Amino acid sequence: MKHSYNKIKLCVAGAAATGHCGQGAMEMAEKLGREIAKHGAAIVTGATTGFPLWAAMGAKEAGGLSIGLSPASSEKEHVEAYRLPLDYMDVVVYTGFGYSGRNLLLTRSSDAVFVGCGRIGTINEFTVAYEDGKPVGVLEGGWMTDEVIKFIMNESHRTNKNIVFDSDPKRLVEKVIDMVQKNKSHNLVYNNGVHPSPYKEIL
Repeated sequence: MKHSYNKIKLCVAGAAATGHCGQGAMEMAEKLGREIAKHGAAIVTGATTGFPLWAAMGAKEAGGLSIGLSPASSEKEHVEAYRLPLDYMDVVVYTGFGYSGRNLLLTRSSDAVFVGCGRIGTINEFTVAYEDGKPVGVLEGGWMTDEVIKFIMNESHRTNKNIVFDSDPKRLVEKVIDMVQKNKSHNLVYNNGVHPSPYKEIL
């Protein structure tokens, strides 16, 4: 039997309010989500509106698995207090930690992070992933988020070689998945391989 633990989890971070993102931003988000699904990965978002929602939409339209981490502690709070959607989510985890706590869990629970057009919350998610040394794919699309990230990297006095930039969602997803697979445990085989379970004899 194929080993069951073979679904890569890819976070998409981006602005919930996208008025500053310019034309074509949502279409880019949708393409990003679609490529994530086409590569057999699960998309993980902050269960929010805007850029992440469109990425989740693209992933679901391509038959992918969509997981959302909410800042709320319940579905009722998610919908009524935070006014966030449940659309295009297969699973929603209610963290109860607000936006900043949710951001930490969102990045830590994912194998890599994609950054699109964003605001301060997106930068927060990026800096957590950056300091953790996690693979990050920055989608360039005419917005200023990628320039802000380049400035942070230049002034951070800390090197992270796991950051890639590209304006093409397909190429970006391929680059990031390649980094994820190289960083995975050498004891596990993820590409249709067989992994002998250490618990087999116990069972």
